[in-house]
Amino acid sequence: MSDEVNMPRRRFFGAAAMTVAAGQIGFAAISRAETTSQGLIVPASLSPRSHTSFGPLKHIEAGLLNVAYAEDGPSDGPPVLLLHGWPYDVHSFVDVTLLLASAGYRVIVPHLRGHGPTRFLSAESARNAQQSVVALDVVALMDALKIEKAIIAGFDWGARTANIVAALWPERCKAMVSVNGYLINNLERNKLPLPPKAEHGWWYQYYFATERGRAGYDANRREFAKLIWKYNSPNWHFDETTFDRSAASFDNPDYISIVIHNYRWRLSLAPGEPKYDDLEARLAAGPTIDVPTITVDGDSDGVVPASDGTSYAKKFTGKRTHRVIAGAGHNLPLEAPHEFARAIVDVDTY
Repeated sequence: MSDEVNMPRRRFFGAAAMTVAAGQIGFAAISRAETTSQGLIVPASLSPRSHTSFGPLKHIEAGLLNVAYAEDGPSDGPPVLLLHGWPYDVHSFVDVTLLLASAGYRVIVPHLRGHGPTRFLSAESARNAQQSVVALDVVALMDALKIEKAIIAGFDWGARTANIVAALWPERCKAMVSVNGYLINNLERNKLPLPPKAEHGWWYQYYFATERGRAGYDANRREFAKLIWKYNSPNWHFDETTFDRSAASFDNPDYISIVIHNYRWRLSLAPGEPKYDDLEARLAAGPTIDVPTITVDGDSDGVVPASDGTSYAKKFTGKRTHRVIAGAGHNLPLEAPHEFARAIVDVDTY
């Protein structure tokens, strides 16, 4: 069942904000869909990182989890799910949520398993983070919220999860925005060595493969995450307040187990659960994605260099365009909220 914490959901874009916006900033009209009778607008000059938090989170039991999620926008608006990555949390989408909610979308931003206030319903559940399981969490959340179909957008773990939902359950995905393109894992391919420069960028995966790494990460969660943030987005000079609001999500009691399992599983150093073998076999085959898609790279991404999107073009059999965002790093929704929100609105017209 769904419930809100303490008080009704706070609207980001309330009457006072509208008054200020109408008087002080310009608006850019964006058509959402050809079948929509009215043009929708977003505040064109929203200052990046001008919002510091969501209102009270909601909670709902979905699948194996009690999911904590932010929600904004009209309840009857077209649904959009925004999925964060590692080591980040829902706050990567604070500005994107405002933009989309003010444009008439119903925006859902869940804490993934092991993050923030999201909790497992049972102490007996495996703390499993193989790729298919995280995608099943999203499908279960949509079921619990009675959302039949949604635009799904994400980065890092969230982009991979969006890819999987779009590939395996296309009837649930109206359209997709995916940072860094096609990210579905193939465990056999992951066993193949990369050039040294590429391997260097994945150093933390090998650290996590050791018990020393697990203990070190547990003892230094925030310091570790801050290092990754700086490496992933070398041109983004985030402040302590911005970091701290996300870092609180790493205190989840299952956080270390989920992160460690995810990266060990990718290297075939930790098993998945046999009940998901069929799904993983389908994903290992590299399924194509035929839902409308916009793939996005930041040209200052420290971990995934920007490309022209051609290397994985054949994986998208529906309409797709690729964009490179100047100045953005890996945490692209927070670093370039206008561009990320615009991609969602644009893909809705495909």
